[in-house]
Amino acid sequence: MGSTFKNSCLVGLGAIAGVAVTMQFSALAQKPVEAGMPMAELRQLADVYGVIKSTYVEPVEDKALLSQAITGMVASLDPHSAYLDPRAYRELREGTEGRFVGLGIEISESDDGYVEIVAPIEDSPAWHAGIKEGDLITQIDGHPVQGVPIDEAIKRMRGEPGTRVVLTIARKDSPALLRFTIERGEIIQKSVKAKMVEPGYAWLRISQFQEPTVDDMAAKLQALYRQDPDLKGLVLDLRNDPGGLLQGAIGVAAAFLPKDAEIVSTNGQLADSRQRFYGRPEFYMLRSGGDPLSKLPPAFKKLPMVVLVNTGSASASEIVAGALQDYKRAIILGSQTFGKGSVQTIRPIGRDAAVKLTTARYYTPAGRSIQARGIVPDFPVDETADGDGLNALRMREADLERHLSNDRDKEEATRADDLEEQMRLLAEARLRKPVDYGSSEDFQLAQALRHLKGEKVQLSRRAGGATLAQHAR
Repeated sequence: MGSTFKNSCLVGLGAIAGVAVTMQFSALAQKPVEAGMPMAELRQLADVYGVIKSTYVEPVEDKALLSQAITGMVASLDPHSAYLDPRAYRELREGTEGRFVGLGIEISESDDGYVEIVAPIEDSPAWHAGIKEGDLITQIDGHPVQGVPIDEAIKRMRGEPGTRVVLTIARKDSPALLRFTIERGEIIQKSVKAKMVEPGYAWLRISQFQEPTVDDMAAKLQALYRQDPDLKGLVLDLRNDPGGLLQGAIGVAAAFLPKDAEIVSTNGQLADSRQRFYGRPEFYMLRSGGDPLSKLPPAFKKLPMVVLVNTGSASASEIVAGALQDYKRAIILGSQTFGKGSVQTIRPIGRDAAVKLTTARYYTPAGRSIQARGIVPDFPVDETADGDGLNALRMREADLERHLSNDRDKEEATRADDLEEQMRLLAEARLRKPVDYGSSEDFQLAQALRHLKGEKVQLSRRAGGATLAQHAR
């Protein structure tokens, strides 16, 4: 089912932005390995290695062969464990820092196989060069991209800062192809946006949990309060937020919950993976200095809130939504979330590689396991007035092969395969303009505002929606 969706990612950030992970960069103590290696299996591995080296149609480098063996071993555990070679490890660190080297464009694959510009990042090299939303990249440095896997197109656009790449662009209102020579540079990705959407009502969007997220959120909230000290309600938008750093999730939840409230707990094989995390600076501050939440107006602890989520909300965003839901601090509105409730710990291997390994499950303050179930909204509301669009087709954690099970609750996969229904939804989605989050055309945001004003909300047409909404009331 997942193959029906466009793969959206940031050039220079790559797949990191689209992977539902919440990570801890940690040096956890290792559990002692039992004595006695499986010698028969190790000999078999050595035999296979020898056969490949001596028999394969072309020579294979030892380093490449062993790296692939490690990659396969780790990847076989679950969908989120992975061996990170030097390039992947560097990209992961860049993604969590909110900085990377590239052009500064969000892209997806177009219906006819080209690379489509979803949006240029403000103040990026691509933005300054004049790249626009809706542009189609037809060539990169003179090489056609139609039909080329999007990951390969990303690789072609990456490079060292100061180097240049030539993009050939097809633009709707231009009869001729356009060529842009763009110099690669460091991109600073802002993960927090905020604005007043109506008098008295604010919108705060977090697109990913990065190192600067808590500081940026605190600054945005203070600015909103200065703009209108008589705020009546806040909408926290976590739609399509794939996760990020655990500390960011703790800090965001702590901004709205009582002092020292438990935000999330973990449980795994190691003693160090069995922990409880609270809304205190030592749990969410990644840098030395003052507590960014200490100067927030007290009003944000009691301000009526709605949290927007969808199937693309995963991991760290599910931690925030789950905590606010358990404390009845906010109403959760939208679609059931992805269900990524496992901890990935980054363990450096040598000088420039690492293993991203699943080490624990996450639990909400009330003890609910997020894994393979997600957060069920109090008010199920579709993406548009006519239906939930592509959200209805998206794969969730429970749909993934080898996914970690939910140890406390019933799992819920997306749905049975129905090709005819999929094609109908895809056809409808092609005719519909993508939702501009935070705009006047944002249906789910409009329903969130209606709830904050005490007005009736248009619920999802899917079975069970009315029951859930009635229970939430």
